[in-house]
Amino acid sequence: MAINNEMVKQVAFLARLKIDEDKTESTKDEFNAILNWIEQLQEVNTEGVEPLFSVRDSKLSLRQDEVTDGNIKQDVLKNAPMQEFGYFAVPKVVE
Repeated sequence: MAINNEMVKQVAFLARLKIDEDKTESTKDEFNAILNWIEQLQEVNTEGVEPLFSVRDSKLSLRQDEVTDGNIKQDVLKNAPMQEFGYFAVPKVVE
C-alpha cells in the first residue's frame, strides 16, 4: 500500500498534527518507508514460535512486603520548607 499526499493530510488531520505543505512530500516518504518495513516483518516465518511477553527468559524472585522505614515522620518533616500541624504545608494557589 502506497501513501499519497492526500492520505498524509488525512492522517495528519486524524492525529491532530500540523504538517506544513513543504513537509508533506518528506512525510509521505517516511510513511512509505515505515509501511515497507512492516511488510518485511510480515514476511518473517513465525510458524511454531511461541508468543513471548518478554525477551528475557528469567523469573523474578519475590520477597515479602515489609515496612522497614516507618515512624520517621519528624525526620521527614525536617526537609519541608513549611509544615503545619505535623503535615507538609504549601502556599495557597487557588482563591
